[in-house]
Amino acid sequence: MILLEINNRIVEETLLVKFRNALAGLKPESIDIKIADFDGVLFHISNINGDKTKVRTSISLKFYQQLQEHGADELLKREYGSLLTETEDGYNVSVLINLEDIPSDWEDVAKKIGLLKRNCFASVFEKYFDFQEQGEEGQKRAVINYRNDETLYVEAKADRVTVVFSTIFRDEDDVVIGKVFMQELREGRRASHTAPQVLFSHREPPLELANTEAKVGDNIGYVTFVLFPRHTNKETRDNTINLIHMFRDYLHYHIKCSKAYIHSRMRAKTSDFLKVLNRARPEHKSLEKKTITGRTFIRKE
Repeated sequence: MILLEINNRIVEETLLVKFRNALAGLKPESIDIKIADFDGVLFHISNINGDKTKVRTSISLKFYQQLQEHGADELLKREYGSLLTETEDGYNVSVLINLEDIPSDWEDVAKKIGLLKRNCFASVFEKYFDFQEQGEEGQKRAVINYRNDETLYVEAKADRVTVVFSTIFRDEDDVVIGKVFMQELREGRRASHTAPQVLFSHREPPLELANTEAKVGDNIGYVTFVLFPRHTNKETRDNTINLIHMFRDYLHYHIKCSKAYIHSRMRAKTSDFLKVLNRARPEHKSLEKKTITGRTFIRKE
């Protein structure tokens, strides 16, 4: 199955082009583009006060205030340091690059800015991974409303971290395909004993969310990941965060791909059936005949 990229390729490549042009001595050009990402996230790349050498990248997340409660600001300061700048109006975080003072690791800088959304998400996971590593129990469960009507729950225990995604299936067919997809994830644990435990519940929330405001409905599903210390320790947690924060998009992407594949196969089979029917159609028998001299007559049946 295809893994979605954790970075925003458009942001990264746009900044790489800016860096390369500046290093080549080309005259800087103005820029003002907006880029949509998963989960309603919006990027804006622009110049400050018309200065073409100052390129600002801003990100807007509807749920950023909830991430701030779990240390998003501190994590971004750690990751971006002096790149952080005054936040643009209507956005949550802004970083600035100066094309007149390009750092030696400019490629890494562009890649890091492309990971801005991932690093915002990472704060809540790192916080609860630390709780588990330190054996702290009883901490309040994190609740992140990352999409309209869809929620992420994170809770730490002494021996594990539980991550629950609630998701809405817009179509009845999506529920069926989603169940098959989740069954494959559960079966995957047999092939790899290091894989996390994956649970899926339809209509009703899992027991971890009992006595909460978790929604109930025929088109609602809950996916639970049980992460053990081998997934949350400092050596492996970055990869865990990379994969798990994209899970909801990964699930619905593959549901759409499955439906597209099924439709293409149905169209191909229908085309084959039409060819068979066309071959089976009897040819019209002509009653008009000609004699050896070329005269025409019609035989009467």
